[in-house]
Amino acid sequence: MAAVSLWALVLLVLLPGLILQSGGARLSVALAVQGVVVAHTGVALVRVLTATTVRLVALGFWLFAYIWLGLAPLAQLAADAYPWTYWTGEGTALTAVAVVELGLLAHSAGTAVAARREGTRAAGSAARPPGPVERLLSRRLAPWRLLSLCGLALVLAVLLVPGQPGGLSAYFTSRQALREAGADDGSGDAFLSALRSWCLSVPAFWALLALLHVPRAPGGDRLLRVARRLLLPLLLVLNAVVNNPVSKPRFWVGTVVLTLLFAMPRLCRPRAFRVIAATLMTTVLLAFPYSDYFRYSDREQFSVVSLSEQFTTNGDYDAFQQVQTGIDLARDQGFSPLDVLGPVLFAVPRSLWPDKPGDTGIALAQYAGYDFVNLSAPLWIESYLWAGPPAVALVFFLLGAVGRRMDDVHHRLRDRAGTLAALLVPALAFYQMIFLRGSLLGIVGPLALLVTVPLLITTPTARAPRLVPSARPTAPTRPAQLPATGGPS
Repeated sequence: MAAVSLWALVLLVLLPGLILQSGGARLSVALAVQGVVVAHTGVALVRVLTATTVRLVALGFWLFAYIWLGLAPLAQLAADAYPWTYWTGEGTALTAVAVVELGLLAHSAGTAVAARREGTRAAGSAARPPGPVERLLSRRLAPWRLLSLCGLALVLAVLLVPGQPGGLSAYFTSRQALREAGADDGSGDAFLSALRSWCLSVPAFWALLALLHVPRAPGGDRLLRVARRLLLPLLLVLNAVVNNPVSKPRFWVGTVVLTLLFAMPRLCRPRAFRVIAATLMTTVLLAFPYSDYFRYSDREQFSVVSLSEQFTTNGDYDAFQQVQTGIDLARDQGFSPLDVLGPVLFAVPRSLWPDKPGDTGIALAQYAGYDFVNLSAPLWIESYLWAGPPAVALVFFLLGAVGRRMDDVHHRLRDRAGTLAALLVPALAFYQMIFLRGSLLGIVGPLALLVTVPLLITTPTARAPRLVPSARPTAPTRPAQLPATGGPS
């Protein structure tokens, strides 16, 4: 109870009060309704931080919603100031707040429905067969496949890193330098440059993560133990090169670090979870705005400003302004239901599909008349541009239901080593923040890699009766062995 009161005081009173006091509130209807959004996201975040079970997917969602669509818009509406120059009227601002809250309500409804279904299943007297999400997340690491991935990651590094213009040093300069080096390699294709970058980063990340957590049978699997000792130092060095905060986006580096942390069973217990979550929130609020220091080659002088000023001047917090821009765009040009096919069929080249939908962030930037187009497009406005409020409600209802289901399965399988749930759920929980910030067309490629690679290095488990959550978990099954040691493949 004390923890609930403390978190409620901080999230619902101190932080909003600090923003309103430092910014000099300009009263408006939109600002008053935004207070409802702050209360909604704050209460949901308090529940996640004080729950008796670890809910990683819920943490990722509500942390993003509270900061980027709760506190940041509160500061922007109070000061009537935004990071970019495009300006909207009071009516558009109020509509934007309503669209955001609609998504949050739909997400909460989806979570509640999934939780109720889980409670109904748990209360059943007979054991039920696992559902599709549980069957998927119950997959176990296959050692031979994992070693193949490790070999592939190292081969890709040997082939691609030296061939990168600027060589190894380009990964320790800036993201801008790395992009420019890729543009100067003669290909002239930004897509191929990005594909090369992510084909280095994602396999290296999964190889390291899976190698750290592959189950080891006592007294056996000598070849696996030897390979693990040899490969771990190489993969640590490789990840320090291709997944470092200098040359990779901050959200991705955060996903890598947090997944490595929360994949550890000891750190995925309620007490440790609360400590790490509190540290994460403090870091995101205080350090995140300054973590783009290495983004550009010409670095600006480092200066510390207030939280309210960060929210109103830093382009990292343009999510709410982009929602407003998208609402004006929809009013002028109408909805585009077929644009939903763009992220789904992202791999189809434009040479085969000339009318393929473009990046929503770019479309919003062009509509606003900006010279720069590398802007976000939050999922709220992406879905709104497809079909208006009904699309927003449907997308976020499904997102809430699936997220709660993943958290429940992750909790149920927490004592089973080497399962896909222990590795993929933390990764998706924090990559979700990139997914929510958008735009979808820019992040769906790395997302596909993030999901596909672990599926290829795991194998399904034998079907068994579904465990009742309240029952004491059974001992972990014997892990898979390498074919060379006589174990099953």
